[in-house]
Amino acid sequence: MSTTSASLPSRPDRVRYRVEHTTEYTYAVPVSMSQQLLHLLPRPSPLQQCRSHALIVSPTPSRRIDSIDAFGNPLTRLEFDRPHSTLSIIAQMQVEVTAPAAIEPSTMAWEMVVGQLAYRAGKVPTAEQIDAARFRFESAFVRIKSVLADYARDSFAPGRPLLDASLALMHKIHHEFAYDPKATKIATPLLEVFANRRGVCQDFAHLMLSCLRSLGLAARYVSGYLLTTPPPGKPRLIGSDASHAWISVYCPGQGWIDFDPTNNLIPQLGHITVAWGRDFGDVSPLRGVILGGGAHELEVRVSVKREAD
Repeated sequence: MSTTSASLPSRPDRVRYRVEHTTEYTYAVPVSMSQQLLHLLPRPSPLQQCRSHALIVSPTPSRRIDSIDAFGNPLTRLEFDRPHSTLSIIAQMQVEVTAPAAIEPSTMAWEMVVGQLAYRAGKVPTAEQIDAARFRFESAFVRIKSVLADYARDSFAPGRPLLDASLALMHKIHHEFAYDPKATKIATPLLEVFANRRGVCQDFAHLMLSCLRSLGLAARYVSGYLLTTPPPGKPRLIGSDASHAWISVYCPGQGWIDFDPTNNLIPQLGHITVAWGRDFGDVSPLRGVILGGGAHELEVRVSVKREAD
């Protein structure tokens, strides 16, 4: 029996989520002073709005400063000037996500994009090109290496449209690398990840970024969240237990297009963006410096629930 498209259930183009991100430190000895840098407030955009947000901190910080970082992400600075043996930070938010427009893989050939972004004497770049240029170079966690450009070559054949080639590279990384939370730490060198073919979402994002930038393209690191409990009949996405990471490629005419190599998909309604930068170091959910503390235990919990329509 055939089914007409008119009889199929409509796909929602907007979803609202409630997110709770809990970070708890327990220190062996009291911390006398501490300064923390937080990327925990979702970044507003035409496709995403944070409807409400609360930050519950214990102990109460002596100072809090809310600002915007160099990449336009919401940023919170916390200072603690009294001894404490534990630190608890709970971010609660309500976020509304709108589905992006369908992409057109038959875009400009990738070499032409490289040519547009390359510096030439006498060339006056546009504001969009200047912004994209920040994401073309090597950074702390992203390497530019000929071996990584060579790895991507079979996906980036001469004349192939940029987004079509980026899709092929995402598929390749997903199929050739195994998700293994025990294989790496955040400080594991990228070339070690590349050699061992194992890692987690941050590693796969850094790898794809390194391949793209090694070819001369602009690509940025994106941090955020995934729905922790999928709809009935849908598989649970990898990386939904904590902050997730994916990448975004600059494509003239379409802007920035997201790719999730860990889950082998183009993010739609199930991805919530918190921040973007050159790599993980620019957008770590929480990092800081402490005086004292000794050894510590860290527990992170993330819950992302879809609100009823």
